[in-house]
Amino acid sequence: MAINAEAIVAPDADYTLIDSDAHVVETERTWEFMDPEDERYRPVLAPHPTDPQVQWWIIDGQARGLRFVTLTEEEMAERSRAQGRDLVTPIGSREDDVERRLRHMDRLGIDVQVLFHTLWTVPTTDRPEVELALCKSWNRWVADMWERGNGRLRWCTVLPLMSMDASLELLHWAHEHGAVGVAIPPILGRKLPIDPYFHPLYEEAQSLGMVIATHIGNGNQDIVDITRPAYDPNAFGLMRFRLLTAGSCEGLLESQLPLKFPDLRWAFIEAGSMWLPWMLHEAKRRSLQRGTPLPDDVLKEFNIFVTCQNDDQLAYTYACGPDNIVIGSDYGHYDGSSQMDALRVMRQRTDVDEETKRKILNENPRRLWRL
Repeated sequence: MAINAEAIVAPDADYTLIDSDAHVVETERTWEFMDPEDERYRPVLAPHPTDPQVQWWIIDGQARGLRFVTLTEEEMAERSRAQGRDLVTPIGSREDDVERRLRHMDRLGIDVQVLFHTLWTVPTTDRPEVELALCKSWNRWVADMWERGNGRLRWCTVLPLMSMDASLELLHWAHEHGAVGVAIPPILGRKLPIDPYFHPLYEEAQSLGMVIATHIGNGNQDIVDITRPAYDPNAFGLMRFRLLTAGSCEGLLESQLPLKFPDLRWAFIEAGSMWLPWMLHEAKRRSLQRGTPLPDDVLKEFNIFVTCQNDDQLAYTYACGPDNIVIGSDYGHYDGSSQMDALRVMRQRTDVDEETKRKILNENPRRLWRL
């Protein structure tokens, strides 16, 4: 039987369910919000020359950025059957059909989603002026969805990080238009997120109460190319995205940068949580060797949050920080991280106690995103 995305029954819950990782998939309409003088930078969607399952954005004359092919609900239902996970979203709700997304959220039992980009999972441009044009249009596009979303669609801004002054200006605009965080990759060009270059951004984000959200991705084209799996050139690959994200968290812990920004919250999104005990062990061991030991409950002390998945060994990772684990559905995508009914499945699990489920689904994400 095909999975009907419009007919999923929402779970019974006496608290708000918060999806900490949902996506919008960029369309041609995303770029209708460009300033007239930036029209020359408008991306154009093009098919892959040899693979019908892949699309490219042509940006500044180059094939750049990530774009999932728009599958029909029947095609997504077939993938769901093959993978044993619900991947189905109604066409349009993945993009900017707000009414249809909200109806689907109702059926899934999701009260609030935090939206992330799709495009910037890999680098988009090497030119600051092009990056600024793309970011301004994308932010306006998502802010328009937030305005139509009745408070249920919050989002993480994408900033033109090659231009820090422009980033700080756009950060304030995004905060005024519903953004709750800043999406950054675990590596950006030749800089890591702990680089002092980003400190002005962290200072402003802290003052605005916004989250620094490291979503899986890769902002270094050389590393994207090097880590392309030989068995499937279009596969995402563990090394390319997830390991970089886990390593970024370990680097943040070792740097003890959160001590410099004590009220800033950090999130590591869509990498699962099974890596967390390993990275905590490594960071604590190395910090102790340097004579700068980390707190026992370092996630809580440093305001660091991590998204889990339903197939994680939760008892193994939850012990690392019961107040700092959240969950996301990866809504709108259909890769290895995606499970549209992730929150419903978590709510109905019998191997997780009710207090834990309430924390993961409501209390922890409410503190993270300040909802």
